Amino acid sequence: MDQTAILFVNGELKFPELVRPILDQPVFLIAVDGGLKHLNSLKLFPDLLIGDLDSVDSKDLILIEKRKIEIKKYPVQKDESDLELAIRYSVSMGFSKIVIVGALGGRVDQTLANISLLTNPEWRERDLILFDGVIEIRLIHDELVIAGNQGNAISLIPMTEKVTGVRTEGLVYPLENEDLFQWKTRGISNVMTGKSASISIQGGLVICIHKLSDLKIVGINGENKK
Repeated sequence: MDQTAILFVNGELKFPELVRPILDQPVFLIAVDGGLKHLNSLKLFPDLLIGDLDSVDSKDLILIEKRKIEIKKYPVQKDESDLELAIRYSVSMGFSKIVIVGALGGRVDQTLANISLLTNPEWRERDLILFDGVIEIRLIHDELVIAGNQGNAISLIPMTEKVTGVRTEGLVYPLENEDLFQWKTRGISNVMTGKSASISIQGGLVICIHKLSDLKIVGINGENKK
């Protein structure tokens, strides 16, 4: 499916207007429980509301029902987070690109859990992105090409004990067939030298944290190559 699913989660979204440009394309909007508030701030309605709905205002829920928007409600006591359920549902619908908005900030446990969801091997063939208009986070299996601007900050954080054969292009501090370790900070605080950069690895898993230093969105244009 060419259309992108954009999931709005009940985390922090300090600059909601910065995510608006990624909505200027065919997208399927999913409000993940209390993430509905971020869509409200953008004056948008979701195509789907999903979760246990314990964080949704009753007045908002009545409006969603009046507009006959699809609702998938789950029990409060469950083994998965609302976001995990929303990603699974998006995958079942056939979306190949899933952008998760508002999943960072706030509770540390929720943020770490949301980042860890990217490592689910079942979703390896999907392009999952955490994004809040200022930061985008992706998991690298093999190679990632990043679209950005000169001066953007790039950090590489190993999600496995060892990440082997790391090579980068377009960064101030290049890595040339180096290994990164989960307990070392070798990969953080690098800087883009132009409008694109590439990172490739031979083994392991690493997340790429791309911070837009000037707070101007470039959109979700990078290509994650499997």
